[in-house]
Amino acid sequence: MILPEPIQKLINAFERLPGIGPKSASRLAFYLLRAPDEVSQDLSEALNGLKDKIAFCEECFNITEAGRTRCEVCENPKRDGSLICVVEEALDVLALERVGAYNGKYHVLHGVLSPIEGVGPDDIKVKPLIERVARGGVKEVIVATNPSMEGDATALYLQQQLRQYKVQVTRLARGLPVGGDLEYADQNTLLRALSGRREMD
Repeated sequence: MILPEPIQKLINAFERLPGIGPKSASRLAFYLLRAPDEVSQDLSEALNGLKDKIAFCEECFNITEAGRTRCEVCENPKRDGSLICVVEEALDVLALERVGAYNGKYHVLHGVLSPIEGVGPDDIKVKPLIERVARGGVKEVIVATNPSMEGDATALYLQQQLRQYKVQVTRLARGLPVGGDLEYADQNTLLRALSGRREMD
């Protein structure tokens, strides 16, 4: 069946999203076609605002509202600045915040080291993390990268880079499945992993 171009373009756009296959993309497109106009308009406005109204925190590289230099966590004086939790993506911050057991600050790498894909230390936010620790005041860095080959390699690299500073480097305990992502872990698993973190040898 040949679809009108606007519907086919929307299906193609949905298919480019992670976790959306051809069937799901088609269902979403046809849902929007049948839905009231305000549903499509709200979605369109939300998508337009995503790039225009979102920025990255200059300190931890988490997402924040455009026009702000620092995110809510970095600006919160009640957060423990001596504790930095290093995560791969901003979505991981959301997962850890849902647990409600962590009161330190974050550092978002925006990826992990992956020599196969050509991703090195200069391609992710490693240097700003080292600079934060070098300024002093940080007692512990919790490496909360995903328990995958790339996540473990990134954790090991960070440990080596931070060795020269008087800072304890810990890794989340293995309450998380190997190959799993923080964003899909349930709260109890994340809580156990955070509570059982240990110093990297």
